[in-house]
This record gives sequence, C-alpha cells and structure tokens, in this order.
Amino acid sequence: MKLTEITNQISTLAVTGSTERDITDICIDSREAKPGCLFVAMRGTQVDGHRFIAKATEAGAGAVMCETMPETCDENVTYIKVKSCEEAVGPAATTFFGNPTKRLKLVGVTGTNGKTTIATLLYNMFRKMGHRCGLLSTVCNYIEDEAIPASHTTPDPIELNRLLKRMVEAGCEYAFMECSSHAIVQRRIGGLRFEGGIFTNLTRDHLDYHKTFENYRDAKKLFFDNLPKGAFAVTNADDKNGMVMVQNTKATVKTYSTRTMADFRARILECHFEGMMLEIDNREVAVQFIGKFNVSNLLAVYGAATMLGKKAEDILLVMSTLKSVAGRLEPIRSADGVTAVVDYAHTPDALENVLNAIHEVLNGKGHIITVCGCGGNRDKGKRPLMAQEAARQSDKVILTSDNPRHEQPEAILDDMEAGIKPAQAKNVLRITDRRQAIRTAVTIAQPGDVILIAGKGHEDYQIVGDVKHHFDDREEVRNAFGM
Repeated sequence: MKLTEITNQISTLAVTGSTERDITDICIDSREAKPGCLFVAMRGTQVDGHRFIAKATEAGAGAVMCETMPETCDENVTYIKVKSCEEAVGPAATTFFGNPTKRLKLVGVTGTNGKTTIATLLYNMFRKMGHRCGLLSTVCNYIEDEAIPASHTTPDPIELNRLLKRMVEAGCEYAFMECSSHAIVQRRIGGLRFEGGIFTNLTRDHLDYHKTFENYRDAKKLFFDNLPKGAFAVTNADDKNGMVMVQNTKATVKTYSTRTMADFRARILECHFEGMMLEIDNREVAVQFIGKFNVSNLLAVYGAATMLGKKAEDILLVMSTLKSVAGRLEPIRSADGVTAVVDYAHTPDALENVLNAIHEVLNGKGHIITVCGCGGNRDKGKRPLMAQEAARQSDKVILTSDNPRHEQPEAILDDMEAGIKPAQAKNVLRITDRRQAIRTAVTIAQPGDVILIAGKGHEDYQIVGDVKHHFDDREEVRNAFGM
C-alpha cells in the first residue's frame, strides 16, 4: 500500500519526505519494526514512543508518524507530523488493513458488567444460526473456531484491525466485540464502523484510570456519540445512565428492561440452579442461566439479534441452547451436595448481582460462604465496598488475595476490612493465601451450602509483581472437593 493512501485518511500537520513509498506493515512497538513499515510513535501511559523513533528507523521503518519531529531526520524515511497519534493510528490502521468493518457487521458492547457474556452469547448464537463470526473479548478472541489469546479487553488499533481483516478473509459476516472505557478514550476503536452498540450498565470501576465516575461515564457515552446514522443502539432502561448514553447518538435507539416499559421486556417465571423459565416479549423460553442480571444480558442479546434482522422465534430457540460463559456463575458441585460458584465479579455491583442470584435459587435453604479479594494497583475506593457487600449478603466471608501486582496483599486486605461493620466481624476471616482460602471454605461448607469464589472467574493466573503465576479458581475448587 502507498503511504499516501494512509495520509489521505488522517489530518497531517507536516510531512517530510515522499508519501508515494510502499508501506509493508504498521506498528506501535519499535521492537516490531521491519523494513518498509510505518512506525507510530504513541505517547502511552508508561512509555513515550517518540523515544524509540531512531530504533524503529534503524530496524528499517520507512515512515514515522509522530507528534514532535525528531531533531535529526533520516533522509531515507518519511516523517508525518500529526496533532495526536492516538487519534490518527486508528484510521491509519483501518486504512492499511483494507477497512475490514466495511465488509462485516461489527457490534460493540460496553458498560461495567456483562460485556463478555453478551458479546460471547451473540457470537455463539449467530454461529448456531449458520453464520461465520468473530469475537473480541476479555476471555479470548475467536475467528470462527480459531482461538487467539486476549491480553486486553480491547486490543490496540493495529492488532484489532489485523484481527478484523483475518475475520473478513475467513468469510466472517459478523464480529462481536467488548469495548472497554480505556479503549474508547484511547481511540483504540477509532476508524471502525459499527453496525450497532449495546449498553449494559454503569457502576463504579476503573477510577484509578478515569479519576471520577463522571469521566468513566463519559468514556462509555463517547462510544454511542460516535455511532453513525443507520446503526442501532440497544440500551438498558433499568440503569439510570441508560438513556444518558444515547442522548446524543445518531443511531436508532431501542431499550430493554425487566422492570419498566421498553422495546424488549422480560420476566422470570421460574428459577433454579440449572436455569430459568423466562417470558420475553410474551413468549416463554427456558434458559441455562440464573440471576436477574443474566435476564438483562439475555434481553440485550435478544434486542441486538432483533436489530440485526433475526426473527423472535429463531432467537429464542437458539437462546434456549446457549450456556454460560466460562467463569461467569460457573457451578461446580461436590459429591456431598456442596455447590461452588466461580464468578468474575470484581466490582461491588457485580458481587451484589451474583449474590442476589444465589439467594434467588437458595430461597433460604442453605448458607452462602463468599471468598473474595481485590486487585492491586487498581481503584482502592471499591475495596471496602466489596467487603461490605460480601458481608451483607453472606453467612461467612473469607477475604483473600486476588492479583496483588505491586501492592502488599495484607495492605489490600486492610483496605477491604475497613468496610466491615463491627457486628459483621465475627463472620469474616482473613486468609491471604487464595488456595488456602478456597480450601477453608470447602472445609466449613455443609451439604446444601453454596461457596462463591469471586473476582477472577476465567483467569488461570495470579499476578504477583510483574509475574503471572498459574492459578485457576476452578482447578482449586475441584482439588479441594477431591475431584
């Protein structure tokens, strides 16, 4: 591809050298630079890519996109100065990879909780309906059956467009994608065309990055602000920010609700650990999920599928066959009648939803033992709230380590324990070692009890410092159960 095809799609401040040269690849990591590539000097939160321009050109980069021109320019390299590399890299990558979202229908899912479940269920549903599909999620990326490990909820713009191009080449008609607040404000999805977007809910999260709840909310809203005319926006009318999200969108707005008037509605008819009987838009369907929050997730799936042109009866037929996403309310039962539930819940609201779902099924028969922790180097303000919610809805709570990263686990537990009221303290244990915490929960559980192990879900690692150690809550539960 000629460099001029890329520069025609972005706003440039200055260009040094020819734009008629061929570009062989595009990268933001100088270690990936190779002859003929375009290196984009991103100013990251940790490292400024401008420091590595010389290293990229030494490796053969034929062009450099930057915000500040280097003091010395290589006469064999074309330098493109832009106002913001963060804003320019998305359109540049989209152009280089052939505008893949013009050739498939991309649906984005954003919100605090439910993104992975909704995106994955849509991917599974449309595949069952006979379509070739791609998935971009926290758990794993997929191009049809091919699994591609995910390192971020939303990849960087270059990797994202590379994956989308591969989806097009594989014949995919649809792609379903989680859109994190970080990715939205960092313009990682810039240049993509979305067929539609889904808003799940908004509660406290990522304030270590966004600083205020308003900034976090506005990051999510920006996704809907940028949806084009002709796209759809399916939003949760039960969330107080549901209509805020879509107040400035050009997209066609549809609502879903379990409590009020909406375009798509549902209610629970029956509930047990194996699933629920629901009524969705006056039609009954049995699903293999539990919890009111999962009713909302399924409604979002139903609404999006409807907006993508599918018939209600076909959607509900496939919906009845779908199963929960790995690490989301995933049950493991012991031989003596104890049920462990592994869930990714790592915000106070998500923990509340999961515990509510367990209470709905138990209906007062059996006790709840909750094992939970909080990640290090993340929003400290939610730590006491997490512990408070666990203690409010559980008969016994074990506070433990999650991914401590560069913090001391004991200090994190101190922050959590600050949320425990004096009257609740007798039912709260501190066991820093997560393996031992899970084993202790299994030891004290009686037949009919439920053990909730929250925070890590699908993750098969624990981050201590900069090192990922293998650790899987599901494996630990099965070992403790003697399975």
